Amino acid sequence: MIPAGPVTARAVTGPHLAVRGRPDGGAIISGMAGFSYKTSWLAVRDRTPDEVADALDLRERASADWAAGTDLAYRRGVYVTAPVPGWTLAHGRTQLPPGFDATDRAFPQWLSGLSQRLGEVQFFATERVSEYHVWARAVAGVILRAYCFDYSRQEAALCVGEPSVDEIELGVSVGEPGPESQHWSEEEWDAWVDAGPSEWTVLAIAGRWSVDPRTIDDAVDGGIYGIPPQRGQGRPGTAAR
Repeated sequence: MIPAGPVTARAVTGPHLAVRGRPDGGAIISGMAGFSYKTSWLAVRDRTPDEVADALDLRERASADWAAGTDLAYRRGVYVTAPVPGWTLAHGRTQLPPGFDATDRAFPQWLSGLSQRLGEVQFFATERVSEYHVWARAVAGVILRAYCFDYSRQEAALCVGEPSVDEIELGVSVGEPGPESQHWSEEEWDAWVDAGPSEWTVLAIAGRWSVDPRTIDDAVDGGIYGIPPQRGQGRPGTAAR
C-alpha cells in the first residue's frame, strides 16, 4: 500500500526501487525496469498523466519515474507514464482493467467509457503462459476494433469490428472459426490455433497503432502510480513477476 502523504523509502522500495526527494518536499519513486511482456496497458492520445489517472480513478497516488512505476504496476496498481510523443501510457498487470479482463462482458463498456472521456484509447494485453492476447481501439466512445484470443479456451473470446490493415499485413489469424470448423479434424484445429496471435503480435500492433513500449527509454520522469477502485481480484492466472 502507498500511504497518503510523502512516500517513504520503507513503503515502496524493493530490489529495484529507490526513493529520491523532490524540490517541493514530495517524493519520486525511481528504479530500473520496463514493461511490454506479461501485462496490460493503455495508450491514450494527447492526454496528460493527470487526465488519464483521473479517468481511471486512481487512489493513493505517488509520483514515479518510468522504471519504478512499472515495477510497482507489475505487482499491483497502475502506472501512468509521462507523455511520449503523442501518447500517454497506463500500465498495470493485475488491475487494468480492475477486476475483469477482455473476455468479460464488462470490458467493452469499460473501454468505451474511458474513450468517451479521453478520446482515442487503445488497450493491449499479453500473457505468454496462458496465451491471452488482446488489442482494442476506441475513439469518442465507439469501439472500432477489439480482439481477444484466449488459448486456454481455444477461441476468439472477443471480436468487434473488421481486422485492421495492420493485422492483415502481419498475417495473423484474427477471426472466429466459421461454420466449417464443426467438421475440422484435430490437425485443422491445431493449425488454426498455431496461426493465431502471440505476444509479438500484440507488440507489433501497438507499434503500428501508437507506440511499442519496448522502444521507450526507461529514464522518463513525471508519471503517476496509484491504485484503482477494487472490483474483484484481477485477471485469473496472473502473479507477481
